[in-house]
Amino acid sequence: MNLLGTTILARSALFASALLASGQVSAQIAPAPETAEQATAQDDTSTDIIVTAQKREERVQDVPLAVQVLTGDTLQAQGVRQFADLTKASPSLVIKPSEQPVNNSISIRGIGTFAFSPSVEPSVAVQIDDVPVQFLARAFADLSDIERVEILRGPQSTLYGRSASAGLINIVTQGPTKTLTGRVAVLATTDDEYGWNFAGAGPITDRLGFRVSGNFDKFRGNVDNLFNGNKVSGFETLSLKGKLVWDPTDTLNLTAQIGYVDGQTTIGRPFIRVSPNARLRGVAANTPAVFAPRVSFTDANQSVVNNIDSGTDYSDTAVSLRASLDLGPATLMSITAYDKFKQFDILDQDESAIASLDNSQFGTFRTKAFSQEFRLISPGADRFRYTLGLFYSNLELTRDFTRGPFFSQARWYATNGTKQYASFGQVEFDLVKGTTLIGGARAGRGEIDYTFQDILNGNARFAGADSETFETYKAGLQQQVATDVMAFLTYATGHKGQAYDIGTGFNLLRQRTGPVQPETSKDWQLGLKSQFLDRRVTLNVTLFDTKFDNFQAQGIETLPDGTINFRLANVGKLRTRGVELESSVRLARAFNITGGVTYNDAEITSFPFGQCYPGQTVAQGCVGTPSRQNLAGFRPAQAPEWKAAVSGDFTPHLTDDLDGLLQASATYQSKINYSISQDPQNAQPKYTIVNLSAGIRHPERRWEIVAFVNNVFDKQYFSNLANSFGNQGNALATQSYLPRDFRRYGGVRASYNF
Repeated sequence: MNLLGTTILARSALFASALLASGQVSAQIAPAPETAEQATAQDDTSTDIIVTAQKREERVQDVPLAVQVLTGDTLQAQGVRQFADLTKASPSLVIKPSEQPVNNSISIRGIGTFAFSPSVEPSVAVQIDDVPVQFLARAFADLSDIERVEILRGPQSTLYGRSASAGLINIVTQGPTKTLTGRVAVLATTDDEYGWNFAGAGPITDRLGFRVSGNFDKFRGNVDNLFNGNKVSGFETLSLKGKLVWDPTDTLNLTAQIGYVDGQTTIGRPFIRVSPNARLRGVAANTPAVFAPRVSFTDANQSVVNNIDSGTDYSDTAVSLRASLDLGPATLMSITAYDKFKQFDILDQDESAIASLDNSQFGTFRTKAFSQEFRLISPGADRFRYTLGLFYSNLELTRDFTRGPFFSQARWYATNGTKQYASFGQVEFDLVKGTTLIGGARAGRGEIDYTFQDILNGNARFAGADSETFETYKAGLQQQVATDVMAFLTYATGHKGQAYDIGTGFNLLRQRTGPVQPETSKDWQLGLKSQFLDRRVTLNVTLFDTKFDNFQAQGIETLPDGTINFRLANVGKLRTRGVELESSVRLARAFNITGGVTYNDAEITSFPFGQCYPGQTVAQGCVGTPSRQNLAGFRPAQAPEWKAAVSGDFTPHLTDDLDGLLQASATYQSKINYSISQDPQNAQPKYTIVNLSAGIRHPERRWEIVAFVNNVFDKQYFSNLANSFGNQGNALATQSYLPRDFRRYGGVRASYNF
């Protein structure tokens, strides 16, 4: 199958033509600021950014939370076009891609979810325009027409629910503008990526505004499949969005949104380290020269030999309605959302062109998600402020899966349901001027159910259901030290719900064991937010200390019949503590620098029955029957000790009608291990990536042309690694996942605003 064909391109042209033909975009209107950052950028002394981190609009400097804000311009300057690219711009965030979005992992401060089961909730929640993303793969589908991204570090379960035990990524898209505006933009790179996007926004009547946008991006890939000459590890994405904002009365506001995403990815995992003794599936004849002919096994390898086109093909439709009614003493809000997601995935499991071992695995995910939230919010200027709410969500998931026919055969069909009912609230009280007490709580009930039909094994059928109640809390003190200096101290708890380990190998013993129990967190944060020199300089510092109990991961568990098995389980405890520093400096109207650095002392404090990594020996700590290791004292996966990101831009006036543009960004990450088992083959050394841009634009940004170079120093690193020891006759065999900027590449982007 050709996963990156012309289907999406044809659809994109059709949708774009229809939207433009509707007459909603006009070129006669003067431009208006498209983002909050562009609007505030016109004020030389202001760096105010408004966020909704506490479910009300506030200056980010007034929010007693560790929150990083990435505006649309910041994302563009740092080369962030896909959701996974956010890891480049946030020092506390690591996003690890996998062979398909369902298995991707997000970590904040070194804590994420390291389990492969469709029913397991993430430790880091994602929200788009006030709507929770209930199935994490949906978040990786699109990142376009963005106003800002707010990254909230530490447990956010009190306001945002049970899957935010480590943090939250809050994405806010662009809205209508006060005057009729439009934008078209194109992008092309030296390594065969190209894309376009457009947006139109403005008033329809005095009380009704609109925004429509579209984005198309196609990258052939940076891995060569020597079997057929195709490029793989690429993507193709089309997204279309529409938004209507209506004020039928002076006190009622309605916002309706619809979004559609259609995308495809291809997969290629190059072998970078292979022993001469490796034999695919242990067959003597399947030497490295046979299963990977013409491949050079080095860290620079960008070639595979696969006779099955691997990848994903997905689509998503999302609708939401937000209603806000000003009651005078408070504002009542209702947020209703529905999302339907479908993904087909296929993987060449033997990853060779040997016909006698043509093993593949494939299947389809289907999800339907509904959520409803009611929120009552007091005015932000009152001495006593509150946010109260009720929340309901329902996620229905189905998964069919087939693997074979030559080895590791499996064929099953499973369903999973997750419901949540919750009430929550947070209050702030100004004890005296400049001193605020903070308190919050969430009480909820979670319900989960599943069915599992093992088609390969006589259609054996299993089913189960369970429920839990949970509570999370938050308490804090906020002190205004000076006009633009604020300190805060908070304590918060987090909760991540129970889950069934649904997947290949499900059986009666696993059914009797029941669900894995909830994961909980306890977090202390001490922060200082400050601005100086007429707010030209911002400096924020946060100290954090978080402990996780009943951590959910793959481990060894004793089953009811006394046998021991590897499965998703509550395996132990983790601790993460450190310091985060963020700063921005507006040296002049045309010169800005922003950056941040995180030091994270993360440690597994209890994990006595960890899985051994492939090939681990007794001397290396793999002992017992079944083999296991004690992981206490090691760092968690995806937890760099140091990570930093810095960017700057210089936009001097060249003439009355022309500005120059210079941008630079850099990301540094210390060494990490992508595997919680401490597999040395999954270790990524430290690296630094530098991006540069230069161009010209109109002083009022009517147009812009920019040339850029990403990964200027051509530094090779890996976004994930896989140990294929067992698949290669118990010999060294390591495969890599190449990031988009694995090699240096350049490009041009141009935009026109009207």
